Amino acid sequence: MSIPIFQVDAFTDKLFSGNPAAVVVLEQQAETAWMQSIAREMNLSETAFVHPQQGGYHLQWFTPQVEVDLCGHATLATAHILWQTGLVKTADPIRFFTRSGWLTASQRNDLIEMDFPSASVEPVDVTEELITAVGVRPDFTYISGDKWLFEYADESIVRGLKPDFMALKQRKGRALSVTAPSFTPGFDFVSRYFAPWIGIDEDPVTGSAHCFLGPYWAQKLGKSYLTAFQASSRGGIVNVRVSGDRTYIGGKAITVFAGELQ
Repeated sequence: MSIPIFQVDAFTDKLFSGNPAAVVVLEQQAETAWMQSIAREMNLSETAFVHPQQGGYHLQWFTPQVEVDLCGHATLATAHILWQTGLVKTADPIRFFTRSGWLTASQRNDLIEMDFPSASVEPVDVTEELITAVGVRPDFTYISGDKWLFEYADESIVRGLKPDFMALKQRKGRALSVTAPSFTPGFDFVSRYFAPWIGIDEDPVTGSAHCFLGPYWAQKLGKSYLTAFQASSRGGIVNVRVSGDRTYIGGKAITVFAGELQ
């Protein structure tokens, strides 16, 4: 039996930019160990596994090392594939059942927009060891669950950071997002995302991080519609719309290749 597998670049409309994700389309639930092995084989920041379920689709995400609770770019990639292959009509929204509850993806103008839960951040003191590992002292430090958020005054600092990933792994945490207001026309803020704790030194474009970045900057800038740029080496554009306790994350996607798992 062969199983369809795709690789999609998410949060971009240009090949070889944005964040690549693998999408495996299943007929039914697969064993966790097998899915983890496929994710390790693909060696991308996330591999998504999707199969039909009453009322929508069941969706799981795996890094090469662990299953994760929420992943934006692989959700976007999965919705793109379901529409592109005709498994779902283009005009129809898609409901995903996930470890973070029901998530919805819809076509909105020329974007795929995902309905995610908003997350908050709280001010927190951090150790000198963590600051040294990142490389530059931030202006503000926050935490959202087990994820750090560092804010800098200048986007050039965010773009130029070269963290010590081995040192970061020695500190408690799951991921670190760094951000700054953008002085580049067309963007409200920039960010980067480091997660060596789960095997991803730097994630190219991180949809889920915008569940707290979006509300944070919406409040700070006094606007509910924002355009963000994640300044990794590949780069990607994330459109954010904040409404109540939901954050709507939008972007484009393009298929790199389609194949079959034997």
